[in-house]
Parts: sequence; C-alpha cells; structure tokens
Amino acid sequence: MSDRMIKTRIAPSPTGDPHVGTAYIALMNHCFTKKHGGKSILRIEDTDQVRSTRASEDMIIKSLRWLGFEWDEGPDVGGPNGPYRQSERSEIYTEHAQKLLDDGNAFKCYCDAERLTNMRKAQMKSGMPPRYDGTCLRLNPEDHAKHEAENTPFVVRLKIPVEGKCIVHDTIRGDIEFEWPEVDMQVLMKSDGLPTYHLANVVDDHLMGITHVMRGEEWISSAPKHLLLYQYFGWEAPVLTHLPLLRNLDKSKLSKRKNPTSILYFERAGYLPEALINFLGLFARASSEGEEMMTIDDMVKDFDANNISLGGPVFDMDKLDWLNGRYLRENMDSEEFLDKVKTWALNDEYLKPIAQMAQTRITKLSDLGDLLSFFFMNRIEGQTQENLRQVKLEELTQRQIYHLVLMQFDAAAVWDKETIEGILRNTAEKLDIKLKFLIQAMYVATTGSMQSVPLFDAITHLGRDIMRQRLRHAIELLGAPTKKEAKAWEELL
Repeated sequence: MSDRMIKTRIAPSPTGDPHVGTAYIALMNHCFTKKHGGKSILRIEDTDQVRSTRASEDMIIKSLRWLGFEWDEGPDVGGPNGPYRQSERSEIYTEHAQKLLDDGNAFKCYCDAERLTNMRKAQMKSGMPPRYDGTCLRLNPEDHAKHEAENTPFVVRLKIPVEGKCIVHDTIRGDIEFEWPEVDMQVLMKSDGLPTYHLANVVDDHLMGITHVMRGEEWISSAPKHLLLYQYFGWEAPVLTHLPLLRNLDKSKLSKRKNPTSILYFERAGYLPEALINFLGLFARASSEGEEMMTIDDMVKDFDANNISLGGPVFDMDKLDWLNGRYLRENMDSEEFLDKVKTWALNDEYLKPIAQMAQTRITKLSDLGDLLSFFFMNRIEGQTQENLRQVKLEELTQRQIYHLVLMQFDAAAVWDKETIEGILRNTAEKLDIKLKFLIQAMYVATTGSMQSVPLFDAITHLGRDIMRQRLRHAIELLGAPTKKEAKAWEELL
C-alpha cells in the first residue's frame, strides 16, 4: 500500500432518488478509509445537465446523513479541493482537455449524430461491437482547417493505442487484460463544452488527491480509458477496486422493478438506519463469522473487500426485515423505541397534513384508525386481487392504469399535488376513460378502500417511494404486462 495518506471518495450523480447501491458503495469506502486512518470526499458528479437536479443532490446528502455517514470534504462542508460539484469545475476540464489536444493524446471529432448512428448500425449488422471508427483521427490538416473555418461542432475524443494490451490491476479480481484496439475512442468533452464522466472523474480524482477508488463493477470496462488518461497526464493512478453489484434473489441486477431501491424508501417504510447499514455490512463479512448484528465500528475493524462475493451480494428483503426486527426488539428499551416511532411518523411534520386531510371525513376520533391506517403501512396489508377488482373497469384497463401511472411517477421531475393530478388526468385522457373511474382504481391501490381522504393529497404525502411499492403490488396481483403489452401501452402516452 502506498505511503500516501489514504483518501477515498463517493461520487453520486444527482439524477434521481438516492439508490441503496450508493449506500453500499459508500459503506465499503467508509470501512476501508476508517480502517486505514484516511480521509473521504463527497463529490457530486452532475455533468448530465439535463437530468441532474439540486433536489436530487439534497436527497442524496440527506439519505447519506440519515445512514450516519460523514465526510471530510464535500459541497456541504467545504474543503481545500473544491468546488465539489462538477458543474462548477468547467474551466478545469477545458484546460485539461486542451492539454490532451496539444500533446496529441486526443483529437477533435466532427462527425454528426446521423453519421455515428449509421456507423453503429452497420457495425452491429456485421457482428462487430459498436465503437468509433477513427474517421476524424485520420483527417488531414486541410480538412481540419475547413471544419474550423466553418465552425463545425465537435467533440474531443481520446486517442487509443493501435496495438498492445492494457492491464488493469484490481485488488479483488487480480489483473484484467484489455486489447487496446478493442477499446473505444471515448468522448471526453461534448459539443456543448461540458466534460463526460471519464475526463471529469480522472481529473477530479487526481486534483483531489484520491489514492483508492472503490466503485461498482460496471466501470471495469472504462478502467483502461481512465488509466490511459493518467498516463497521458503523467499522474500516478489510484488503486482500483471494482465492487460487485447488488443482486436480486434471482441473481439479476438489483432494480426498482423487482425491489425497492431508494434509500428514502427504507426510511419511510420504517427501517432503522443502523439495521440497513448492518445488512449492507454483511456483504463484506465472511459467511463463517458468527453474530450477524454488528456496529459500524465492528465493520471497520473487520473489513476485507475480499470477503465480498464476486457473484454479487444478494439483497434479501426477508433477511433485512429479520435484522430490522432484531434491532427494534433487542437494541432499545421502551422509551428509545417510542422515540424511534415518534421520529418515524408520530411527529407534527408527518401528522399535520394527515390531520388536515382527515378532519372533514370523520364523525368521531375513533374513526381515524380505519381511515388513516394506510399512512402507516409499507404495502397495503391484506390487499387482494378481489379487493382491487371492485372498480367499474375492465381488468385490462386497470392494469394499464397502474403500469402507465407508475411509469410517469418514476419519470416525474418533481413530486407535488399538481404533478400527480396532471399525471392521473393525462392517463385517463390517453386511455379514454372517465377520470372518476381511474380515481377509484387509484384509491383502492393506494388506500385499500374505494374512498378515503382526498386522493391527490394522500398520494403526495405518502411519497413517491411508497406509491411505487403499492402500484407494483397491485400490478403483481392483477398480472404484470408482457413485454409486448408494455410496449403497446407505453405508446399511448
């Protein structure tokens, strides 16, 4: 191990809800860093200007704080290597891209989208992997001058060696070989002057003093490009560890289509942060090691990335439920338990909107139990196909409603009453049904009843994560669409 002080980073993209995979990567980095007395950075990788939002960044920070993570440098705590949002570092990337061009290690590519699309189609038709064919790398000086004079839009691409191999050393996988001719000439700077992940990531890791990079295995194929950039700049590359992705029980990649994946879902559903961290920590513990309840200090002391199954740790919700139950029963007295309940849901912030919804719907306070119990559930307990089918709709139409609404809930940039009402009205219009029938279907999936407190307010207050679970549960009960059905339905929007 290098004599340099250990320094790691977590670098999420603020393009949606904070993913539990981010918590897993953050925990592995935390345990490694603390075990070796190092420092950590939180960096926000928001170069995707279309999808990145400050609201998503805020949720990421909130969720990581809820789990108990701290960092030495970051956008919220400052530090000597800022700014810590990539969107605020454009001049740095422009300067480094120009150095690559000046040194002959990158080139300007003037190919338009149509040419690139046709190129990839032809390659795939021929059974070749799609990658850039080097056309602009071979342009003569006259052609370059012509493009410059005409202000032709361009991207900056990485120049790749034409022969030889790249050896990527991974701490848990050993040496991984790549043939250079099979590595794509990666875009480093887009035509809008913003960097891609690859350039920004390498430049930031170097300038911020990162010594060890622990990230998901999906970045293995990008490692040769990153190592080549370090070589071109004359920098020492960090030590690489590519962690296996979290898996569903069927070994498929963990996705929101099969499991809840948002960290905020687990908070809203009543899981304890220490139980979720403990659960994720088991992925880096040898299966033969006894007691499964452990503190984060225990995880730091015993951490060894080689204990992680390269086949992918299985995200077993039943195991998480069992562990969370043990924490609730065994790790707190009745006063501490009550405090947890208050923090979770029995507080003014959560209860006041519920009270406002319920006040006009009851005749006595004891009515509140049946009316409002759905606000304190994950999925609707006891929900059945028969209960869902109370509505005056064809079953096919009801399945379409849940599928299309779920899609739009997933894609919504903001979560508020107006957005939700707009989605439901749009779905009713596209399916050519009366809004009142769609609302009935949404009521029974959301609350378990055909009528309750105001629907748009209830959905807003429950939040996106819980609503996803309820709609997925309804879809499971009525029957998920086939690929053909889903494609046809989605064309209606």
